Amino acid sequence: MCVAAADAAARARGIEPGLRFADARTRAPDLAAEPVDRDADAKALERLALWMERWSPAVALAGPDSIMIDTTGGAHLFGGEAAMLDDMAKRLGRSGLACRLGLAPTPGAAWALAHAAPDRTRLDETGLKSGLADLPMTALRLSEDSLTLLRRFGLTRIGQLCEIDRKALARRFHSVSAADAVLTRLDQALGQRPEPLDPLRPPPDHSVRLPCPEPLLHPDGIRAGLERLAPALCERLDAQGEGARRFRLAIFRSDQSVADITVGAARPVHDPAHLLTLFRDRLEALDPGFGVELMELEASRTGPVAPQARSLDAVFAGDGPDAADLAVLADRITARLGGRVVKILKPVQSHWPERAEALSAYEGELPDWRSAPAPGPAPRPLRLFEHPESLEVIAEIPDGPPMRFVWRRIVHRVRRADGPERIAPEWWRPAATRRARDYYRVEDEEGRRYWIFREGLYGDGRGGPPAWFVHGLFP
Repeated sequence: MCVAAADAAARARGIEPGLRFADARTRAPDLAAEPVDRDADAKALERLALWMERWSPAVALAGPDSIMIDTTGGAHLFGGEAAMLDDMAKRLGRSGLACRLGLAPTPGAAWALAHAAPDRTRLDETGLKSGLADLPMTALRLSEDSLTLLRRFGLTRIGQLCEIDRKALARRFHSVSAADAVLTRLDQALGQRPEPLDPLRPPPDHSVRLPCPEPLLHPDGIRAGLERLAPALCERLDAQGEGARRFRLAIFRSDQSVADITVGAARPVHDPAHLLTLFRDRLEALDPGFGVELMELEASRTGPVAPQARSLDAVFAGDGPDAADLAVLADRITARLGGRVVKILKPVQSHWPERAEALSAYEGELPDWRSAPAPGPAPRPLRLFEHPESLEVIAEIPDGPPMRFVWRRIVHRVRRADGPERIAPEWWRPAATRRARDYYRVEDEEGRRYWIFREGLYGDGRGGPPAWFVHGLFP
């Protein structure tokens, strides 16, 4: 067993990561230790990273012990770069978390400063190369094999690597890929090669924040904060001529935890009253805990908002449904019951009745049924079964309408029949299922009318003998 990590007090007594645990006990008999749990550490680091979104929405994990934050254009919100770093250190230290901070124009340089430079070192683009020159080679995030080989060459500092000719350096490595890995890390740190940041969450399209002078301890404070954030966010959306279909409210607690709720809209909206209605029934899920220090409201899935004229009176309204009111109703149902619970029928390009329409989540737009294929010359039943039900039929002639059929264990004698209406099979489906259907409208002796079809033809050689089914009921 070896030491996986050591704090400053342990390092002061000669205990470093990689040391055998028995030797560490010898150097410090009163050493406090516990087995490492990589999965728990990773989850804790991810929770901490999400909490650090209070400084920027672009936060990513950078190894098992590091967090990368893209603070571009946001440092002035905290009083400048130095004040922002001081705020980070103070808030983390308040929770007993030690940290090392570095700020630089590139992710590679920031990682190097945080791991090898004095705490809270800052570099700009002009001093990037000179600021990294005296740092050890381990600050470049290289593999152990590459570091060992560089030490054999007598290269221990980043500045030495910058002074060597690149072609000469590549010739010293065993492979081209190993040399490229070293040069790639160097170029990324110096800003000569891009290194994209992969944030834990996609950054929102728009967001507004509300710092709390004193931690909020009651849910009413969260509700009041939302009432201030919603108009500010909607004003920003309105200025861009946009609305959003997804909104997220996050609260940053004093104990380095984050809680959030998300609501959706059927179509892009930027109305503060409507937004507050969506959140109204879900705010109870946000527990202030030990106090809320920051609130953030985000908008994503943005799109243009088309102005719509509203009727002055119901007399002037058309016969069709009001799409705007329908979207508002769908949003309120979704806010109460959850996402994708409101569904609507949409036409499908198929002549087969059970495939001619499908349920899908309502997305704010009504389907155009005029694009649906014509149902056929014969009338369709008012009630159509989702799945046709099997029948036992006696027909006067093999290809004619039924004289009597048994459905749900009840015998029905046919008094009248109309048909057939043939619906051809869909050629792109498997051959075993491509059988024509002959539909009949039949009426039994008690006046009940049914939509019945025979699937398959005698002698077609597909799927055995024809079978009969009932598919719907007429009024």
